Amino acid sequence: MTSRLRLVISTPTRLLVDEPEAASVRGEDASGAFGILPGHANFVTALSASVLRWRVGEKERYCAVRGGVMSVKDGLQVSVACRHGVLGDELEKLEADIRAAAAVQAGAESRARVEQTRLHAYAVRQLVRYLRPAGLSDSIIGDGQGEGQ
Repeated sequence: MTSRLRLVISTPTRLLVDEPEAASVRGEDASGAFGILPGHANFVTALSASVLRWRVGEKERYCAVRGGVMSVKDGLQVSVACRHGVLGDELEKLEADIRAAAAVQAGAESRARVEQTRLHAYAVRQLVRYLRPAGLSDSIIGDGQGEGQ
């Protein structure tokens, strides 16, 4: 009997994968890509934004993550905790979905930056308007040498 890996991938709000029969798992951290097979030593790493791959029988599955933490325990349990993950059965389709989601996210971030700049400029204009002394002449404001000084 060959041993298998139990792969669990979760986000703070959802269990994405609970696969008890994974033959192997591939991930990527700052040092590069690596593979996990049954019997692997205990291991903890911070994952890069990448695509996790695992094999069940002859089929390969995928999960794109924006980073996370992977741990291997007792050579049989692989756990991944990530903020966000997207599952897929076809790598090309998953990559296209991720690119589309990234474009939508970039557009939303761009609109948010524009709105933030607009609000900042409005706040500065309001501050200048309210902090400018009313009724004082430019000569008093200009040189700071008003009468009696």
